[in-house]
Amino acid sequence: MSSYGVFAEFYDKLTQDVEYKKRAEYFCTLLSTNGVTGGTLLDLACGTGRLLYEMAALGFDTIGVDASAEMLCIAQSHPKTGEARPLLLCQTMQALDLYDTVDAVVCCLDSINHLTTPQDVQAAFGRVSLFLNPGGVFVFDVNTIYKHRNILANNSFVLDLDELYCVWQNELDEKTDTVEITLDFFEEDGDAYYRSSESFCERAYALEDIRQWLEDTGLTVTGVFEELTQNAPQADTQRVVFTARKT
Repeated sequence: MSSYGVFAEFYDKLTQDVEYKKRAEYFCTLLSTNGVTGGTLLDLACGTGRLLYEMAALGFDTIGVDASAEMLCIAQSHPKTGEARPLLLCQTMQALDLYDTVDAVVCCLDSINHLTTPQDVQAAFGRVSLFLNPGGVFVFDVNTIYKHRNILANNSFVLDLDELYCVWQNELDEKTDTVEITLDFFEEDGDAYYRSSESFCERAYALEDIRQWLEDTGLTVTGVFEELTQNAPQADTQRVVFTARKT
């Protein structure tokens, strides 16, 4: 897996339409429905920390974990005057190692898809289960096989943002539903553009397999929804949200 060093520099610009506050409120609703209304929350694969700080604003004591030191450096710089700084740890999902247990874990924006073997997904779920308190809740989203085969696929996209031009190219391995993603960034500096690149892979998994892997680690699935709703996924759903409780 890439360290996402180059990607970190441009990540917030590329995700400026994510509506982190709305997403945090949605996650809080799912957590509350499952009996968690506060306590310590881990944002797994927290990236630049945008969701992490929104969850803190909603009353959680927060911890952020990410495999990219560059992402965490940006997350460390986010707090405004008077805001508490969360504990930030540089770790992979499948080697998660906390100092204590937590009441909730969230993982968003298809971070689980960045784990490109079933063994790594199972290992990550196992570490989450290990560090969740009994009754604790895990909320995460994943890109679906439909999205990988029909939306990402072998397609290319162009993002023209303020002072940044991004060319996004995909290559789909149909046997594993793994998409190799190459991002070429062109950053404006005066009359010139400077190019940098990042490549990584995302793999989609059958929802039934994800459910089984969760249950194998002692996590009981309590809900499977279309993103930002509490509706059941459809055949063309692109991102699915799971909620699972530690038994």
